[in-house]
Amino acid sequence: MKVAEAVGRALHASGIDHVFGVVGSGNFHLTNALVAAGARFVAARHEGGAATMADAYARTSGTPAALSVHQGPGLTNAMTGIAEAAKSRTPLLVLAAEANQPTSNFRIDQEALAHAVGATAARITSADSAVAEACEAVRLALHERRTVLLNLPLDVQAQDAPANALSPVEPPAAREPVVPDAAQVTALSRELEASRRPVFVAGRGARTPASRDALVSLADRHGALLATSAVARGLFHGHPWSLDVSGGFASPLAAELIQGADLIVGWGCTLNMWTMRHGSLIGPDTTVVQVDDDPSALGAHRPVHLGVNGDVELTARQALAAAPDGPQQGYRTPDTGAALAARLRWRDVPYEDETGRDRIDPRTLSIALDDILPTERVLGVDSGNFMGYPSMYLSVPDHDGFCFTQAFQSIGLGLATTIGAALARPDRLPVAALGDGGALMSAAELDTVRRLGLPMVVIVYNDESYGAEVHHFGPDGHPLDTVTFPPTDIAALARGYGFDAVTVRTPTDLEPVEDWATGPRTTPLLIDAKVTTDHGSWWLQEAFRGH
Repeated sequence: MKVAEAVGRALHASGIDHVFGVVGSGNFHLTNALVAAGARFVAARHEGGAATMADAYARTSGTPAALSVHQGPGLTNAMTGIAEAAKSRTPLLVLAAEANQPTSNFRIDQEALAHAVGATAARITSADSAVAEACEAVRLALHERRTVLLNLPLDVQAQDAPANALSPVEPPAAREPVVPDAAQVTALSRELEASRRPVFVAGRGARTPASRDALVSLADRHGALLATSAVARGLFHGHPWSLDVSGGFASPLAAELIQGADLIVGWGCTLNMWTMRHGSLIGPDTTVVQVDDDPSALGAHRPVHLGVNGDVELTARQALAAAPDGPQQGYRTPDTGAALAARLRWRDVPYEDETGRDRIDPRTLSIALDDILPTERVLGVDSGNFMGYPSMYLSVPDHDGFCFTQAFQSIGLGLATTIGAALARPDRLPVAALGDGGALMSAAELDTVRRLGLPMVVIVYNDESYGAEVHHFGPDGHPLDTVTFPPTDIAALARGYGFDAVTVRTPTDLEPVEDWATGPRTTPLLIDAKVTTDHGSWWLQEAFRGH
């Protein structure tokens, strides 16, 4: 057995059961060994798409995934997706072949690339240590919630593995939760008892059913309203005191209620500029508490009055045990409840429909699609001016229903995001929401959708431009020739990949979508929606403040 085969088999034994990538000569034997051991390999058409598919699969499934790439260009092609995963602390293992010869065309400093985008670098160094080093990379990705680049030198891959290389190999133990300090929990409990208008904001670190249940119980006891960061959207779906998303996407009522809080507690949430609208959602007299199992995250984005270093679920359960008996009213007044029932959702906020003969208002489009498409869905969203419309007008059933790869804010990740999430939740309808720029950047992965037989809906909010730049620079009179484009028939492009497709300019054009939704859905569907271009989305200026 060669080292490449031993490492592949060991990685599967360590818990890697889904691998995404593009196979070249350097990762051929390793990838085949993973497949032979029982892992599923998902071939993408571009390494950048493969990286984001792996990222989204890991986020949605809650288990580590792997990306397999060729040395040199295979890795550089994947770097944007790897950067997104690293910034999001996704437990992802990047398996990259590595050229040994200094004169090789494929030779680059792969370790430096990892460090440049915030990933952790590791390397297979010898035949004797290869399996142990591979298993340690899996453990590091899981326990430290890191994206780990494991370099596999070609000469080491080709060596003979020791006879006992695979004995024993087991998945790493589960990550031990961080137990909060008792004094910090006591301080948190005092703040909760003193509060009359508490708001909980749950983030990436709270995206588990156990954490959700613990937070709901604690919020019910203290009368807190429940919100999430964008990446945790859906965590409190269906709860009568949920505010949905806090931050730039928040509805006017949600923003008003968060600004009125006397206590904001961030649970596994960094309370960054996006989630707190550059601090404008925090009142001048509001107490801010942050709970996180990573001590370096506490106060990293803004000063907090109290930082609690601990696991979200454990901290919430301990605070609940210390709470007074019986539920407190807190922020849950009759007036607040009536307002939430009437006008929390963006679709309930009145607007002037700008749909004309040739273009449909993106709000009207999104509301109609929310009604047409099955509610059991998993939604992936690309980046751009349009992104707030699907993110806030299309409902999701829970936190597994929304995959938001926006830590790096790159255009072109949305389609691959939805593919990865769809593979993690095959029981749900995958919905990819893209702009025309991101759709054309990632069009090659339409082939992957069709080849995998995914019953996906791809919605293209097509304004024939990079809309964010148009609406940011256009009002100042700057020329826009560099960010506007002639019409492209994206529906025809999709048909070439084997999709059903429809062009939408008015609500009546959505009738074929209704037929598709009620049918067998055996072929993926692309909706080329020609959306209005009169002005930018409501959250755009807030977004540009963060550049």
